[in-house]
Amino acid sequence: MNITLNGNNKSLQKKSSVLDLLKDLQLTPETVVVELNTTIIQPDSYDSTDIGEGDQVEIIRFVGGG
Repeated sequence: MNITLNGNNKSLQKKSSVLDLLKDLQLTPETVVVELNTTIIQPDSYDSTDIGEGDQVEIIRFVGGG
């Protein structure tokens, strides 16, 4: 399955949820905001939100500083 991730093409081996994708990318769900096809996904829905063929996913990471 092919998706667009942060503007780049990405191939997924199997149907995935948002949470599956975050785990695959080794990202902590609490430190990101995920937008799927221009809709922000609530963190409590990451596990139940499936990513489909051709979907556009944007992941924004929080970065702390001083």
